[in-house]
Amino acid sequence: MLGALGKLLILIGVFIILMGVFLVLGEKIPGIGKLPGDIIVRKKNFTFTFPITTSILISILLSLLFWIFRR
Repeated sequence: MLGALGKLLILIGVFIILMGVFLVLGEKIPGIGKLPGDIIVRKKNFTFTFPITTSILISILLSLLFWIFRR
């Protein structure tokens, strides 16, 4: 029981580290947030970005990654 909890905590920690690296380096990766299907609304003093295509792509990649590690 404690071994499974330890593995889960390690997995969560690795995920948080990877998300932090992605947030720091995300702007430097070309195409992230600028794919076709991403919604960008620019007004005079306001910019709204909803990267739906990027979110779907990241979701598919993470699903594949977790599926591979589960095997």
